[in-house]
Amino acid sequence: MAQDLIVEVEEIRGNCPVYRGGDRMVFLGGYRLDLEKTDALCSHAMGCLIPWLPALSKGVPPEQLGLARPGQTDAHVQCPDPGGEKTGGGTVFFRVRTAP
Repeated sequence: MAQDLIVEVEEIRGNCPVYRGGDRMVFLGGYRLDLEKTDALCSHAMGCLIPWLPALSKGVPPEQLGLARPGQTDAHVQCPDPGGEKTGGGTVFFRVRTAP
């Protein structure tokens, strides 16, 4: 059975018009967004998260997916917006973990 996942904004470099540090998204069973427990949702962020949510929700270790260093239990993913002068945006770093 798939586990629920919590995706939390760990760090923002530059400017993000959607997220603030500590914002969360909660995915029930790894795929269904829990609207009551989700602070914000950005389509750019979903592009970087969608490929990993099914595997992480089924217990594949983040290290095996290249999303964590050896021994880490949380995955780390970043938004594809590079930020900076060209876009005026920023890079958002997410921590993905299974819900308790």
